[in-house]
Amino acid sequence: MELESIDALESALREADYLPDRGLSTALFLSLALEKPVLLEGEAGVGKTEAAKALAIVLGARLIRLQCYEGLDVAHAVYEWNYPRQLLHIRAAQEGAVVPGPEGSGELESELFGPEYLIRRPLLDAIDSDEPVVLLIDEIDRADEEFEAFLLEVLSDFQITIPELGTISARRRPSVILTSNRTRELHDALKRRVLYHWIGHPSIEREIAIVRLRVPGVPERLAAEAAAFVRGLRGLDLAKPPGVAETIDWAMALDALGRRELDAEVVQQTLGSVLKYHEDIEAVRDETLSRLVEEARAASAAR
Repeated sequence: MELESIDALESALREADYLPDRGLSTALFLSLALEKPVLLEGEAGVGKTEAAKALAIVLGARLIRLQCYEGLDVAHAVYEWNYPRQLLHIRAAQEGAVVPGPEGSGELESELFGPEYLIRRPLLDAIDSDEPVVLLIDEIDRADEEFEAFLLEVLSDFQITIPELGTISARRRPSVILTSNRTRELHDALKRRVLYHWIGHPSIEREIAIVRLRVPGVPERLAAEAAAFVRGLRGLDLAKPPGVAETIDWAMALDALGRRELDAEVVQQTLGSVLKYHEDIEAVRDETLSRLVEEARAASAAR
C-alpha cells in the first residue's frame, strides 16, 4: 500500500483500529519513507506493540515478531542448523559408502550446511523475504548488550552473515519497529541507526476514543469514567501504573458485566483487571477508591 502523506498513514491506522497521535504517525511515516528502523519507547501498555501490528495491517505485510528476553542468542533470533536432519544425512551417507572427513571430497560437508538444513528464525526470516514484512523487535531492552551489539549489522546494512553460507542481504527491506520499556538504557550505536519516538500516556479525550474504538458498543459514559479513573490511578505512587491496555481490558470487563457507569462496589470487584500488583490494589482500597470514583464521575459529567 502506497502512503503518500502522514495524513494518509494516520487515516489508514485508524481504519486498522489504532489511534496514533501526530508524533507517532510522523515517526512511522518517516520510517517507511527513509527505509529506516524506528525505536518506540514508553511505559508498558501504551500501544508500542500494537502500533507494529496495525502498521502490518495497513501495509498488507506479514508481521514477524522477535520477543526479546535475557539470554536471547543467535540460535533463537537468527538461525540454527537442523542437527537431527544433518545426523540422519550423515548416517545415510555412511550406509552409501560415502566417507566424510578431511580426506574426503568435501561434498558431504557442503550438503550438510546447505540452505535446506537451515532453521530460519525471525531475523533471518525477515531479511531473506520477497514479500512485504514488518519486523517487530519487541522489548529490546530485555535482551543482553551482546545481542544488542549483534543487531547493529542487521539494522545498518540489512544483512546477516552465516559463516557456512556467506552474507545474506535483504532483497526487499523489511519495515522495522523496535520497542523498549526502558528497563535499561540502549547504546548510542543502536540509537544512531534508528528514528526515535516516545509514546506517553494519551490525553483523556484520546484514551476515551481508544476505548470506544477497541470496545465496540461500550456506553460513552462508562468509557469516559473508566478513562478518568485510570488517569487518577496514574497520579498515585503505584508499583505499576496502568497503561492504555489495562484501560481497554477493564472497559471490556465492565461492559461484559452490563455496567453503564462506575460505582465503588463494581470498581472494587473488578480492580484486578486494571491493577496487577497486590500492593497497588491494597493502596487503592477504601477512601482512595471512593475518591477516585467520585472524581471520575465528576470529570465525565463535565465533558
